[in-house]
Amino acid sequence: MAIDSNSLTVLSYFSGLSVAELEVIKQSFFEKTIQRGEMIFLEEEPADILFFLISGIVKLFKTSAQGKEQIISLARPYEVLNDISIFDNGPNPMSAQAMSTVTLYGIKKGRLEVILRQHPQVSSRIIQVLATRTRQLISLVEDLSFKHVIGRVAKILLEHTGDGAGPGQRLTQQEMAAMAGTAREVVARSLKAMEERGLIRLERHRIVISDKNALQEMINQEV
Repeated sequence: MAIDSNSLTVLSYFSGLSVAELEVIKQSFFEKTIQRGEMIFLEEEPADILFFLISGIVKLFKTSAQGKEQIISLARPYEVLNDISIFDNGPNPMSAQAMSTVTLYGIKKGRLEVILRQHPQVSSRIIQVLATRTRQLISLVEDLSFKHVIGRVAKILLEHTGDGAGPGQRLTQQEMAAMAGTAREVVARSLKAMEERGLIRLERHRIVISDKNALQEMINQEV
């Protein structure tokens, strides 16, 4: 399938490039569709293709020797998935799994290097993207180190759950536990406590937020 130049314009790497430049650059990309539950790449594997998420949601996570997951983030459309391994020439630092049917744009490392030589302004955009990623990881470390579990769960709800107007992202309690760095049972107790206080509604297939301000206050409370 032909690559859509309009999709490239909203990728942070290529913002600011002209239509003519994007028309040339898109020839280096290919499109790939991944079904829900399929792995896109695995932790510790070598990487030779840079992937951009065009549609759907992708789980980026690490796995311990005992098989425990820590979800690093849920990537959303127009995010890059594996730039770290592409630019430091190391293996993938985490795995990626489709949480829905996803569309990816991929480009081989060698072709990306040609683009960077021909369009040096792209390098500046990449630096900004990596800086933002660093801030996000620092925020994750801060949450895991200094925030109560219930506050971490509250943050997950605010970032990934709908308010009743839309479906939001459906996360299992196990997935929420993997994001919060805790056990599923602890997440279940936290959700029950929030429901009892009237902050959320637990429905059959979703969680609906009733009091965003109260959840935000929970996030700000330190251990």
